[in-house]
Amino acid sequence: MGVLVCGVVVLTLICQSHSLDGATNPLHRFKRYQESASSEPNDCTTRTRQPMVLSKSGNFSLDVRMPGVSPTVSDTYLCVAVPVPTTRDAYIVDFEPHASMDTAHHMLLYGCGTPVSTTNYWDCGSVKGTCEDEASIMYAWARNAPPTRLPPDVGFKVGGKSRITYFVLQIHYGDVHAFSDHHRDCSGLTLRMTSKPQPFIAGMYLMMSVTTVILPGNKVTNADVACTYNSYPIYPFAFRTHTHKLGQVVSGYRIRDGKWTLIGRQTPQLPQAFYPATEGINVKYGDTLAARCVFTGEGRTTNTYIGGTSDDEMCNFYMMYYMESRHAAPFQECMEDGSKELFQNIPPEANVPITVPPEMMMHNMMHSAGAPSTPEHQDDMALLQPKREEEEVLDQEYHLEEVTDWPESPLQLGQVSGLALDSDDNLVIFHRGDHQWGVNSFDNSGKYQQQSLGPIQQSTILVVDPVKGSVLKASGRNMFYLPHGITTDKDNNYWVTDVALHQVFKLSSDGRDKPLVVLGEAFEPGSDKEHFCKPTDVAVDPVTGNVYVSDGYCNARILKFSPEGKYLSHWGAGSSDRRRRVQFRIPHSLVFLPDRRELCVADRENGRIQCFVAESGEFVKEIKKQEFGGEVFAISYAPVHGGLIYAVNGESAYGRSAPLKGFVINYSTKEILDDFSPENTQEFGMPHDIVVTKDGRVFVGDAATDSVLKFSSDKAEHRSVKKGGIEVQEIEETETIIQTRLKPQHRVEVAVAKVQIPVATQQKTAEPVQEQPQKTQQQEDDKDKTLAKQTAQGVSPAVITTLLLIPLVVVISIGVLIRYRKNRMYGDGCEVKLEQTSSGGILGKLRGKAAGGLNLGNFFATHKGYTRQGFDRLSTEGSDQEKDDDNDTDSENEEYSAPPPPVGPSSSS
Repeated sequence: MGVLVCGVVVLTLICQSHSLDGATNPLHRFKRYQESASSEPNDCTTRTRQPMVLSKSGNFSLDVRMPGVSPTVSDTYLCVAVPVPTTRDAYIVDFEPHASMDTAHHMLLYGCGTPVSTTNYWDCGSVKGTCEDEASIMYAWARNAPPTRLPPDVGFKVGGKSRITYFVLQIHYGDVHAFSDHHRDCSGLTLRMTSKPQPFIAGMYLMMSVTTVILPGNKVTNADVACTYNSYPIYPFAFRTHTHKLGQVVSGYRIRDGKWTLIGRQTPQLPQAFYPATEGINVKYGDTLAARCVFTGEGRTTNTYIGGTSDDEMCNFYMMYYMESRHAAPFQECMEDGSKELFQNIPPEANVPITVPPEMMMHNMMHSAGAPSTPEHQDDMALLQPKREEEEVLDQEYHLEEVTDWPESPLQLGQVSGLALDSDDNLVIFHRGDHQWGVNSFDNSGKYQQQSLGPIQQSTILVVDPVKGSVLKASGRNMFYLPHGITTDKDNNYWVTDVALHQVFKLSSDGRDKPLVVLGEAFEPGSDKEHFCKPTDVAVDPVTGNVYVSDGYCNARILKFSPEGKYLSHWGAGSSDRRRRVQFRIPHSLVFLPDRRELCVADRENGRIQCFVAESGEFVKEIKKQEFGGEVFAISYAPVHGGLIYAVNGESAYGRSAPLKGFVINYSTKEILDDFSPENTQEFGMPHDIVVTKDGRVFVGDAATDSVLKFSSDKAEHRSVKKGGIEVQEIEETETIIQTRLKPQHRVEVAVAKVQIPVATQQKTAEPVQEQPQKTQQQEDDKDKTLAKQTAQGVSPAVITTLLLIPLVVVISIGVLIRYRKNRMYGDGCEVKLEQTSSGGILGKLRGKAAGGLNLGNFFATHKGYTRQGFDRLSTEGSDQEKDDDNDTDSENEEYSAPPPPVGPSSSS
């Protein structure tokens, strides 16, 4: 009886908990919306009243649907507002539509701060529009398009300080004959969301023609749109085309240096989904974005204009992109007519209509009529669905360990100063033979003092088998005095630096020791365009062939040269930055990031890694960790798993030294994923350079021990989990794993390196455990049975009562935990700040009644032949952004507000 009473009390407490949550939880606004959305109950509206689906990892789903509407006039535009159900930052990572083209012509999802109405749905094809303030298009759907899934680590940011506190769903009901039975429509979509901060913020760029007139009977009419892009870099990952019945094909391009690069091309007569954009493409300041819609006027007897009804036309090219979170702009647009001169150079493909297979059109009609889809049709739709990169997310217990049996035979090396890899992943070692860098090597002006020793007579460049460690070929005799950095270009030429000669050389890998290019003057230090002072390293752009030199021990700068050695430009850590960041203190190592078009620098004495836009030298990011201990000697890069930086540190001259290690760092999150060091041999003495092969093996050159060490993760246990759908993978706190991601580029799709387990390891794992004798096992079983019997006989009523109360205690604990987690989940605060964007452009001149928006219905109505009903007002998010120094992250403020350590004598090498 007591147990029953306690159970009733617990149920009462839980019910009270839910009722109190409604008053304080941000979900209260959402619940009020559900309750007031429709006063007439039916099956449709009942489905819209489902609460959010929460999970302990911060993932949840939100339904945004029409509340049982029944339009009575064709080409009606209806809107409904749904509050974002959290005051904290949240991220949309998946859009799942619930609509059919026999009912809805198209859907648009906007984000804004103040919708026109918050109490019920409204006619938004009139002057009311969607939002009182800026409206950002976040999603678009038409013609039975499948769900849209964003790439990993990318999300549309809402809530918090994003200025998006409401979603506004707009649906265009084209033909009301579908409502002849007076049914009520609850079309809409489900948003898959997470509270987990996403490294990259998604946005929408819309190119739209507003002036095109399609003449009757004309076989071809082109609508051309083009704008110059004037903002921070964006990385398109999906595109969508939209026209009405007359559209044949829509194509979008990026134009850079006169070259047209396709972003996406599709017929709008297929399901108007978001399709994958061209892999690896980016758009940066100064590029031109252009789109062409090809229409036919055949079958029409009057002019066709751009407008909002089904008999009008539209020319829209939507582009989903992502940006670095601190530069994120949620919506940008282009509505300018492209010039005839510009579009004379458009690729011919843009003028070729895409034929829609008859079976696909038949399938679309069957699907829209509610016919059951067969497995074959489902396969067709799967082909049309935007790929979510079909990647494997590697959640693994990953750790690099030294390969102690490498090399098989000792290598005869001097001070190892540089490492590189050729196109076959062979290891290239640059060493100093019998020369050493000592305290007497240079005078105070940087001049080399030991020329009398002559050049190094040994072969300073060795090509080594990465598996066995045997020397494959050797070169570089009698050329160098104090070798330092080495890299290879796409043709396997060597680019090397010599700090004694103050020069940079390009050498052929064919063994002939005659330089192809020489930069700098031998033994003459300097700081102009023709001289270096102890240059440290070289990086080469594999696409353009441009050469970057870190210079170096005396000068704090990066110089850029053409492949032929012509000076192009140079920069320092703070020379082009209004924040006046701390200057380089020995830029010691360089690596070019081909998938991101960036150059990263190991700024040795500042103990940091800085990355720049390679072409312009614009600062991108800094990675500075306490684990580095004030020194970063060298870096390498692997474009797998979204980008991994490999680094080695060194001893600091300022008393901030940390253990000498190698590090694996996530480029996007700056998180140290792994650290490693020699475990079975000597410790690191002076790890001077590092490279990583395509299969994940790491080599470290040590200048103090005259050796090269090899590290591998083969012995680690790997678990590969395919990431399907949109569910964000949950990470158990008790596990030590690396969560890596695949992503563009600044590549959107990057292959995951396969991990091979050595045969010896497999055999060791497969060794069977010796079985216990059968008699012993039987004795153990008998013991267990006897003990269980004795225990059962000795159980008292008090123990039974205690056991019955345990479930009650568990229920109470669960109730308390639910309330605690809800309070945590929906508390105030934010994690990432979204920068404000400016407004401007043509939309500023064409605004409708509501401030901050354009109602194209009004705009079209002012032009002869344009129908008034129609397309909704658009955002005026401007693209002319300035960097906001006050909006940088706290970590950056900490890094740059502290004064630099006093300059003292730096260690050499």
